[in-house]
Amino acid sequence: LSWAPCPGLAPDTAAALLASGPDGEMLWLDVTHRPGQAPWVRLMGRYLLPPCKHRWHTCAAFLPREGLLVCGDRRGSLILFPCSSYSGCAAESTSIVSDGTDATVEDSSNELEPSCLLHKGALPLESPLSVLFGLHGKTGVTSVTVHKGYIYSTGRDGVYRQLRLQDQQLEVLQKHRPCKGLQWIEELHFTSDGDLLVLGFHADNFVVWSSRTGENVHCIPCGGGHRSWSYCSSPLADVFTFIKSGDVMLYRREAEPCEQQVLLASLHGREITCVRRLGAVEVPSHATFNVFVTGSEDTTACVLVLSENSRAAVPLARLSDHISSVRTLAFAMGPGDEGFGDEGLSALLFSAGGRAQIECYRLLCAGDTASESAVACQVIHVASHRLDKHWEQKKNRHKLVKMDPETRYMSLSVVPGTSTKQLPTPWKFLAAACSDGSVRIFGLLEAAQKLVLVAESFHHQRCVLKVEAFLHAWAGGERHLLCSAATDGSIAFWDITGPIMDAVDALHQAEGEMQLLGECCCPAALLLPLTKMSVALLTKPVYPALDAPLVTIMAHSCGVNSLHIRETPEGQYLVASGSDDGSIHVCLLEVALSRDEDTAGTCLQVLDRVSRPCAHAAHVTGIRVLRPDLLLSASVDQRLTLWNHRPGKLVPLSTTFFHVPDLAELDCWEEVEAGGELRYYCVLCGQGLEMLCGTASSKPPPQQAPS
Repeated sequence: LSWAPCPGLAPDTAAALLASGPDGEMLWLDVTHRPGQAPWVRLMGRYLLPPCKHRWHTCAAFLPREGLLVCGDRRGSLILFPCSSYSGCAAESTSIVSDGTDATVEDSSNELEPSCLLHKGALPLESPLSVLFGLHGKTGVTSVTVHKGYIYSTGRDGVYRQLRLQDQQLEVLQKHRPCKGLQWIEELHFTSDGDLLVLGFHADNFVVWSSRTGENVHCIPCGGGHRSWSYCSSPLADVFTFIKSGDVMLYRREAEPCEQQVLLASLHGREITCVRRLGAVEVPSHATFNVFVTGSEDTTACVLVLSENSRAAVPLARLSDHISSVRTLAFAMGPGDEGFGDEGLSALLFSAGGRAQIECYRLLCAGDTASESAVACQVIHVASHRLDKHWEQKKNRHKLVKMDPETRYMSLSVVPGTSTKQLPTPWKFLAAACSDGSVRIFGLLEAAQKLVLVAESFHHQRCVLKVEAFLHAWAGGERHLLCSAATDGSIAFWDITGPIMDAVDALHQAEGEMQLLGECCCPAALLLPLTKMSVALLTKPVYPALDAPLVTIMAHSCGVNSLHIRETPEGQYLVASGSDDGSIHVCLLEVALSRDEDTAGTCLQVLDRVSRPCAHAAHVTGIRVLRPDLLLSASVDQRLTLWNHRPGKLVPLSTTFFHVPDLAELDCWEEVEAGGELRYYCVLCGQGLEMLCGTASSKPPPQQAPS
């Protein structure tokens, strides 16, 4: 049995009672009541729960606008049912409550109750419209809540999920993990001031956790979650009552003025390891807002806005799917991803880090004058990948030795120009630098919500710190190239066109097999979706190896901590890198293609190399090529230096000190001001976050270095 607010009626006069019975049948009963009169019960609908061992529901909620009912069951599944009789029955129940005549309730409850169920066969037994089987694991769904058009579900798996309806199908947008140790989540409470309270049990304590402050509001020893309880919060007091050892216990806390005042709220609980700028959102009657994404050692990524006028960073969304630190971020913003409305942003976000885990999200940002931040952000979880996922499914794994359990992704780079729109399911390709010495290529099928490993290579034989992908296009075609840097100071250049084309051919092959299968023998209803078939062909136990690198150069004496590539107007490529030894290295590359058909391939020629030892007094953790003649470098020594690149030399132009200790990464972009002036912006992260702005002359500097 479970209660739910009756749609369209006041909760103090009516409620919906849902009862699970034999063979998975669930009944919806409307119960209306008035003081001094017997309750009036009416059967509204019959529903068939999906088969499972524990076939009963645990919670439910109505979606009146859509005429749907969503419920959770003991198996951890979310089920969506139609409510075809909702509109007429709600109107009839309303008239019963408003009239309150004696003729309506003159019969006794003994006569009404059996008649309510005797004719239940007249109502159809509704089947589910959508089922998300085992969404919250085998421990069950504890609550379902509808708030501002979204569906929120909680379970005893330690997470709560946000969902939406898409063509009468439940679609998971993202999941949230409130705090470490809170594995038993019971309910969600949305407060009037915009806070979200997560109610659950941690060990033998009842916990109320605030998503706004990221800390416990209440922690009450009660003995654990296997008991009847109730919680109520108001501006005057908070009340929690529960049964313990047969006694009814009451906890009450009066509202007290807060003596603690937060001067500057933190973005993360630990240091920020990476930052990327998504773009700018223009809001009417507001200034332009820059949208950033940061990753941290606290295992979360944060989407935030930063305004130059307010000089405040306001978080929009927090992503908590990682089980270890987030070390690197990458965006995919191709021709089909750059627009979201007229003044919004849409992009694919990849985040990766410890435990060899990659997560992919779709970010949709647009102006929202009603919100406090003036920008609204919708996050949709697309796919995830873990190298050791097969390990979790092994039996008796406690008797085996897990190989390389500490593999980390150090850097990500989206391969440009690989959105194959001629296919039914376009690809996105991603390159990853791994701590186990490998360079891996992944393919994303967004329609199938799958991220698959396409190719890998262990050429470096040591930790790979950075990767950067770039596209070489000419009149006759294009080649996908990749640059990787390792802890020994070497930089390798790869041609990854072959593995990418092989993955595309595998998808074509899957498409052909599906068409042939459909034409020959099988009805369309029995065919597997193309996306699932293509993923099955690609998820093989042995992955193809990348070809040997085209060129490998020793750029530094130790690890390469920063890497950036920029194409010159002449079609050549400037590759800038910074190292642990404080040095900066810049090389100029030219891509040459063999004209001989028998030996067709890609050749790289190093035209020029410039090295600047001791450019900084500590690790160079950020570098960007702003123009072919202009470089920007940042270091742990908290100096931001602008360099003039000339043939054979690097000349310092200016140095600025910034305030972020332990610099981890740098990101840059340029904007044209109203007067036509070009400005360069950069954001730095480490033990904090800082944004700087500067200008540079478009004319080349004089041949002599400035004093």
